[in-house]
Amino acid sequence: MSFSRIAENRIREAMEQGEFDNLPGAGQPLSLEEYFSAPEDLRMAYSVLKNANCRPLEVELLSEIARLQQALAAAPDAAAREPLERQLADRRTELAILLERRSRSGK
Repeated sequence: MSFSRIAENRIREAMEQGEFDNLPGAGQPLSLEEYFSAPEDLRMAYSVLKNANCRPLEVELLSEIARLQQALAAAPDAAAREPLERQLADRRTELAILLERRSRSGK
């Protein structure tokens, strides 16, 4: 029996058992806007990362920068702000380097 036939049989069995009934977004149209907005050479990698609940490094860095900015705004004094400012500068530098590398490689 071919692999595709085995896969089709297992999918059919899962459907009959209702294993796909409560999936997120069930019955909703697929939105491919995000997929096609990504650079063509990165689409597959981004899709794999998204399906694995992993975010690209630049998204992680942007989230970290936002978190540090909030912590900095809430810091009670200069002693508490100093390490946060240093971390914020480091993350901004990391992001700038990442984006610069990506732009130089044409991606």
